[in-house]
Amino acid sequence: MKLDLTRYRQPVSHFARTFQPDEVGGDADAYQIVEPVELEFDIHKDKDKFRLVGRVRTQLELSCSRCVEPYRFPIDAGFDQRYLPSSDASIEVEREVEDDDLETSYYGDDRIDLSDLMREQFYLALPMKPLCADDCQGLCAICGTNLNRETCDCKQESEDPRLAILKELRSKK
Repeated sequence: MKLDLTRYRQPVSHFARTFQPDEVGGDADAYQIVEPVELEFDIHKDKDKFRLVGRVRTQLELSCSRCVEPYRFPIDAGFDQRYLPSSDASIEVEREVEDDDLETSYYGDDRIDLSDLMREQFYLALPMKPLCADDCQGLCAICGTNLNRETCDCKQESEDPRLAILKELRSKK
């Protein structure tokens, strides 16, 4: 889904639309979109430069990194993204990346790909280590039982064979 920039002639315009999950998501994403995606932003136009300032809202389904159970993660992410023509990207000389460069993207054929914008915001909002709950106990390392739902009788104590000599010395005292 592309935003046709030729339709926006005013210095400031507004865009709001709700997309279905299958319109936005990709098969290789680390999440699954489970609710419609609300995208709303203001378009600031300055000749061939555009700035999109707005929010994206939805619910994602992630896999807990401890117990591997799926859980829902709400997304309400604000963004402020600048867009320059792709011809500007090819004429720039090599230089150090600055803070403003992180909020700059490029467009071609007078179109901005909104699915790329939304997916970028989703990835920026994802937690480093997704957890279904702060107190998630995870899986048993021996039998694989989900310790949030049931207990197991596995011996959780593991001994490092390299430290066996120290244990012998300790028991001799």
